[in-house]
Amino acid sequence: MEILVEFAECGDIELNELSKELDFYVIKIEDLELKLTLGNSADSKNAIISIHPGAGGTESQDWVQMLYRMYKRWAEMENLSLKIIDFHSGDEAGLKEVTFELKGENAYGLIKSEMGVHRMVRISPFDSNNRRHTSFASVFVYPAVAEDIEIIINPSDLRIDTYRASGAGGQHVNKTDSAVRLTHLPTGIVSQCQNERSQHKNKSQAMKILKARLYQLEIDKEKEKNKELENQKLDIGWGSQIRSYVFHPYQLVKDHRTNYETGNTQSIMDGNINQFIRAYLLNSINNEIREKE
Repeated sequence: MEILVEFAECGDIELNELSKELDFYVIKIEDLELKLTLGNSADSKNAIISIHPGAGGTESQDWVQMLYRMYKRWAEMENLSLKIIDFHSGDEAGLKEVTFELKGENAYGLIKSEMGVHRMVRISPFDSNNRRHTSFASVFVYPAVAEDIEIIINPSDLRIDTYRASGAGGQHVNKTDSAVRLTHLPTGIVSQCQNERSQHKNKSQAMKILKARLYQLEIDKEKEKNKELENQKLDIGWGSQIRSYVFHPYQLVKDHRTNYETGNTQSIMDGNINQFIRAYLLNSINNEIREKE
């Protein structure tokens, strides 16, 4: 860049070319810096994400759909493949729940920063009086368990329920009791899948989610900070949010863990969340360094 500046001073290249070159290197360095923070064994794994609405009915369910769209757009930018595992449409709009898997390089390491309660403030399109509403949604993130990692589940510890699917998937899905719900009795963990056509495939996907959650449980036992975060995000309401998205009376998205914020709310909702991910990961690394000191 120093050499390019000399060329620019001599008039050999245009200043706009210099600016483009600088932007290119800044992006490369920030990307490298981000990847260097991903040192945990689970960071390289695929990720399973579940989004659930808080209290508020249609308004919160619409917020779940907005978050799902945000992560879907982000996954496309990061060249991560997305597969829906469980999908429940809202009564009027939005989603009652959605679970999906992200596959690709460092999928879990990147998206793990999104785990927690997300708060939205806006003028509700569902309120005829145009009043301002606050909605909450909880995002759960788990590393997908690889085939070479053995998670032993005693069959006697499982309760298996089948039911008729209610979401997208075509007539066959909706006409048969193909959906599967697994309950791990010792821990109370529940996983379910209804998006595949056959009961066998749904059971396989539900088992994959269950293993991922049991694997996350083991990680939480080793890391007290993860455990505290898990307890914190169970309360989908005031005071527990990790990030706030304000659309009215002003435009602001702020992460309460790092204090990083931006006024470009539309860009964030379109999937440009790497700035928040980067701030969280770098902050986590700095905290670990301070603890060791």
